[in-house]
Amino acid sequence: MAHIPSPALPEPRPLPAAGPGARPYEAALPWLRRYAPVLPVVLVVALLALPVPAEGGAADGGGTGTVADAVSALVVGLCVVRAVRTRRRPLTRTAAILLGMPVVGITVAAFGASSGSTGVAGAARYLQIFVLVPAAVLMLIRDADQFRFLAWSFVGLGLYQGVIGVHQNLTGTGASYMGEDIRAVGTFGSTDVMGMATVVSYGLVCALALAFRPRSPRQRSAAVGCAALLFVPLALSFSRGAWIATAVACTAVLLLAGVRRAGQVLLAAGAAAVVLVAGFGFGSAMLQERLSSITQVTDAPDQSVIDRYTMWAASADMWREHPVTGVGLKGFPEYRDSHASLALSSGSDTAGAGSGFVRQPLLSPHNMYLLVLGEQGLLGLTALVGGWAGLVVCAVRRWSRQRGGPGGPGGSGGPELDCALVACGLLIWQLIDFMYADIGGPSTVLTAVALGAVAWWAVGARARPGEAGRR
Repeated sequence: MAHIPSPALPEPRPLPAAGPGARPYEAALPWLRRYAPVLPVVLVVALLALPVPAEGGAADGGGTGTVADAVSALVVGLCVVRAVRTRRRPLTRTAAILLGMPVVGITVAAFGASSGSTGVAGAARYLQIFVLVPAAVLMLIRDADQFRFLAWSFVGLGLYQGVIGVHQNLTGTGASYMGEDIRAVGTFGSTDVMGMATVVSYGLVCALALAFRPRSPRQRSAAVGCAALLFVPLALSFSRGAWIATAVACTAVLLLAGVRRAGQVLLAAGAAAVVLVAGFGFGSAMLQERLSSITQVTDAPDQSVIDRYTMWAASADMWREHPVTGVGLKGFPEYRDSHASLALSSGSDTAGAGSGFVRQPLLSPHNMYLLVLGEQGLLGLTALVGGWAGLVVCAVRRWSRQRGGPGGPGGSGGPELDCALVACGLLIWQLIDFMYADIGGPSTVLTAVALGAVAWWAVGARARPGEAGRR
């Protein structure tokens, strides 16, 4: 069979600027045509600003889905229809392999679920987050400008949720934390305390990376300012896992960008830290206690840490009994009690942010790797992590080409250096955060969008020089 080359995506043709007498909608048409392909993805991001109904906000994989989830399904359908109509291979061979690897473990684990409906529901969720939506995002992004537009939508959503979170902290209308309703959770509510932390972390990492766009001083200034502002709601989320993942991801972005060019961002981060400590005196003690608790998880752990360690041990025990294929999709709640020690509590208490007291059941181990290991076994974990490892390798390779661009290591780098930093930063953040969290809750669809953006940078097709036209 003859080899069919992977399609190269052409650069969009420059659009003429509207004349001085043009009407407002006529002036907006060039902009809309320029970013139209990626607007459906941006819409999914924007819909996460809507308040989450209490019944749809369960963090441990519960809930009935959100509007953003429904629109993400429409985006996938749009991409399927377009691929059929154009009769062109939508993904490169490498992209198809890396994004398709998780399908193997998901399919096998779905057959091992306790019931057919449970297997179908679990498989649909995993395929949505790790295969279908990332592939659709990869297909819709055409060039670096559209990638930046999507990254800025992450920043905008982070700022919006962050403003609500800071207001919740200052007015005592947030989620309950140590007897006070001061935990910043944005519109996600007290049942998904990681939602706002995830959104703000994504925005912070993107803003920091966008600050290194070569020869674009206005973007750099705006990005540095946004990154500094996002430090505040991230701190007020009291999410230790998000703090650790953000610290590692931001450090990686700075190192990949070059230490000498990171001075302004470091100064902005220092200023934000000063404002946080000096401006929120009553909160600084709680922040210090929360920070110190990170190093005390083995000496004097609180109940949440005890529960997490107990569920981690239960997941490992499930894997030992079913090492190859696991206990089946969504099998952790069913097998939890028979594998967990008596140290596990009956659930976590949530309250505040417009909701009453709720005893939330512990339906997952809050560790993506152990969740997959327990439910999908070594087969599923190898397929999923193997795909992510491939994305890391490919993303770093393309970053190295940008670092070797105009100016070299000591100069401004290639024209897409900021895109490389966004992709690497988001991927590093997610891989670290998955050590303390897993999929579940309204913000999970944003994880799928982020993985799709990373995949575009790592394994997406690029335009050949001199090509023009549109797909």
